Amino acid sequence: MSENLELKILENAFDDFGIEYDELTIQRFARYMELVLEWNKKVNLTAIVEPEAFITKHFIDSVSCAADDYFKAANTVIDVGTGAGFPGMPLAIIAQDKEFLLADSLNKRIKVLNEVVSELGLKNVQLVHGRAEELARRREYREKYDICVSRAVSQLRILSEYCLPFVKKGGTFAAYKSSDSDDEIKNAEKSIHTLGGKLEYISDRNMPKYGLFHRIIYINKEKNTPKQYPRKPGTPEKYPL
Repeated sequence: MSENLELKILENAFDDFGIEYDELTIQRFARYMELVLEWNKKVNLTAIVEPEAFITKHFIDSVSCAADDYFKAANTVIDVGTGAGFPGMPLAIIAQDKEFLLADSLNKRIKVLNEVVSELGLKNVQLVHGRAEELARRREYREKYDICVSRAVSQLRILSEYCLPFVKKGGTFAAYKSSDSDDEIKNAEKSIHTLGGKLEYISDRNMPKYGLFHRIIYINKEKNTPKQYPRKPGTPEKYPL
């Protein structure tokens, strides 16, 4: 479909994952990359600026959970710490039947993503500026989502306190992590349990043809998160559970 070599790599990945796409889908991804790289000159969005690396490390990495049943079963999705829109925006482009909320603590990034949403004509994406610790205490966001996705760099025990309060009982938290995160997972066991979660499944996503070696950690929300969590902004990072 695409004459562009980098975009052809993206199409190949969609084929590998069994993701349906058309010409508009590819055009949206191409324009999304252009917009991020344009804005990156003014706002710090990504250190990855070479097109092929951008497509593999941002786009292909982001959509890798789309083939899993946990994502397929969800109707409502929140991306916590979305940054330049990853993984939420790529997932929203390929899953028009789902409703997305992308959250970030830096308003400059949200303004860029507003332009992306408008430019791409996406009707299934909303954006919110705020810290996860504060947003998760608001009634309209707390325990409202079927799945929470995050590629944020925080340790899993910290990230769980940011993310699990947004997830409905019976829903899922999907954390994108490196393939060598065994110790990180073990250290997060107390935090996950305290917040009402249970480690469900680790999906290793080693894709040498794309230079990607990572895993997605799926955590099931078994119980409602106790009211005292998340704690005040900054506390989860300073004093992890």
